[in-house]
Amino acid sequence: MKTYRTDEIKNIALMGSSRSGKTTLIEAMLYESGLIKRRGSIDEQNTSSDYFPVEKDYGYSVFTSVFGIEWNNKKLNVIDCPGADDFIGGVVTALNVTDTAILLINGQYGVEVGTQNHFRYTEKLRKPTIFLINQLDNEKCDYDQVLEQLRESYGSNVVPIQYPLETGPNFNSLIDVLLMKKYSWGPDGGTPTIEEIPADQLPKAQEMNKTLIEAAAENDEDLMDQYFDKGVLTEDEMREGIRRGLVERGIFPVFCVCAQKDMGVRRLMEFLTNVVPFVAEMPDVITTDGKEVEHDPKGPLSLYFFKTSVEPHIGEVSFFKVMSGTVHEGDELTNSRNASKERMAQLYVVNGSERTKVDYLEAGDIGATVKLKGVQLGDTLNNKNCDYKFDFIKYPSPRYSRAIKAVNEGDTEKMMESLYRMEEEDPTWQITQSVELGQIIVQGQGEFHLRTLKWRLENNDKIEVEFLVPRIPYRETITKMAKATYRHKKQSGGAGQFGEVSLIVEPYTGDDKIPELYKIDGQEIKITVRGVEEVNLDWGGKLVIVNSIVGGAIDTRFIPAIQKGIMERMVRGPLTGSYARDVRVIVYDGKMHAVDSNEVSFMLAGRNAFSEAFKASAPKILEPIYNVEVFVPADYMGDVMGDLQGRRGVIMGLSSEKGYEKIQARIPLKELSSYSTALSSLTGGRASFIMKLDKYELLPTDIQDKLIAEFESKQSKE
Repeated sequence: MKTYRTDEIKNIALMGSSRSGKTTLIEAMLYESGLIKRRGSIDEQNTSSDYFPVEKDYGYSVFTSVFGIEWNNKKLNVIDCPGADDFIGGVVTALNVTDTAILLINGQYGVEVGTQNHFRYTEKLRKPTIFLINQLDNEKCDYDQVLEQLRESYGSNVVPIQYPLETGPNFNSLIDVLLMKKYSWGPDGGTPTIEEIPADQLPKAQEMNKTLIEAAAENDEDLMDQYFDKGVLTEDEMREGIRRGLVERGIFPVFCVCAQKDMGVRRLMEFLTNVVPFVAEMPDVITTDGKEVEHDPKGPLSLYFFKTSVEPHIGEVSFFKVMSGTVHEGDELTNSRNASKERMAQLYVVNGSERTKVDYLEAGDIGATVKLKGVQLGDTLNNKNCDYKFDFIKYPSPRYSRAIKAVNEGDTEKMMESLYRMEEEDPTWQITQSVELGQIIVQGQGEFHLRTLKWRLENNDKIEVEFLVPRIPYRETITKMAKATYRHKKQSGGAGQFGEVSLIVEPYTGDDKIPELYKIDGQEIKITVRGVEEVNLDWGGKLVIVNSIVGGAIDTRFIPAIQKGIMERMVRGPLTGSYARDVRVIVYDGKMHAVDSNEVSFMLAGRNAFSEAFKASAPKILEPIYNVEVFVPADYMGDVMGDLQGRRGVIMGLSSEKGYEKIQARIPLKELSSYSTALSSLTGGRASFIMKLDKYELLPTDIQDKLIAEFESKQSKE
């Protein structure tokens, strides 16, 4: 493959719901461009895109695949994205390093939840977007209905450039209202027959052509003036207007294709090479320190690494975009993260699993290399005259969690190495060794997402693992004031241990004012503040410890030991062993022994006094509550709302958003454990949701009592 100039390169993200036909479309594009001699199929497991074993096993795309397709002396860098919502991370990555999005629509289903999710990201990132209606040969396809759905969802900027003469099994021709021609295909697709538009279709085509001209002219004042003067635009002027409209998201062109039969694919590729914006026509990228970076092949050399994968017989392959300058084979570069040196020993352009060596790549191009020493996902490599650093990809928060353990405990270390490697490949997998829960937690976008991780561990790394429902990170707190005194005394020959601590606990509400007098159980306790230690707890909330020791009852040197004992109980709360929060402790009295008192004695006395007072202060367990937004088709609203309420959810609001209903609710984390699976089952995979921690709230009494009983039973057994 030849090396292309920056002004000959176009970067495209190919997106769409599962079953929309992305993999099949890529096969047709590769075949038409001559990169493959025979189109593969998903059924035969021989496609260029889904080449990893897990993808062949599942019949789904799991990873993004990069393709460099040559057409009309231009290079189309196409990134094929997974369709399942569980793998949305691939879509986010692709959109951030490309300049145009193709949203593939399954003609028999129309606008799906995946369409909505993907479009939302194109909107957020301001990417030009083309709608491509596929599977026009399906008997359930209704082009006019799909077009109406698109307009209802995305407004009048949706403008068709093509329409089919007939959908269903007899589909074999369409009208192109940009070129004002009829395209027809034989049974094998491929090269079309191009004819004049039939007389019976001419009025409809002319009306749609007029709408297209108006949409193109709206995006440029000069074109608008020409349109008003002449009443028409030339084909080149229309292309220019559409290009500018794409950049400004003022127009969303609609194309037609039957990828399975290779019908309409060539015309799509012509449009992509002729009209879609070049790299240089898109806004500059911003570095972490606010510099605008132009895709200039003569600028300082800077590469951004957006994808890594471990491939059979090769090892780790690192994918990058040339943000500026021109990279040559053999270049020595510096990692902006840690100043380590890297040598670009080999440069490749990639087509799925196939790699072709090249000598250099210019700004805007996408390539790959191997055998880098320490490059991680998201790293920037620069030459010596450049200090750029990029960090523009923001991934969605996890929605599904499981605890994971190796069936053979001896495999735990090996399992962790594999998990961290996979997290590097896909940042939407998050791996945490939770000291609080005593579990290794894996988080992802859904059950299928985590099931893929498990498949890879067991099939690629030969590590048998099991998933468990993760423990809930409850919090403990108190609701009233209480006091306690605890004496630790131990005598076993020689020096003994002695320490006595009296303290008060009360809820901490943020009030800094400490009363001068406490009345508890008929006893008045006068407070003289000698010192205040305020601890911002890592898990949220505060611990405030007030030193009110007077008269030398406890030596100052023992106060840190008392605080340490209290903190130990905050880390492992008395009720369930969960973290405690929002407590103020006043240490007001105690006793010590001239010989037997030491730090250990007062640490134990402080810990046990705190524990007794905590249990006497009407303690409560707090549970994490999440804000959840569910996007669901209207006909599933009732079922989804009923399910949410059955999960102790509180409906906070309902609204419509571009063709889908949005339900806002607050739900305890405990009830969200398998929600992604349940929602998919309820709606046939047509709904999605996002979730975010809101705050902690009191747990219902019956659930609290059950948790405490379970914890006490476990403690007694231990």
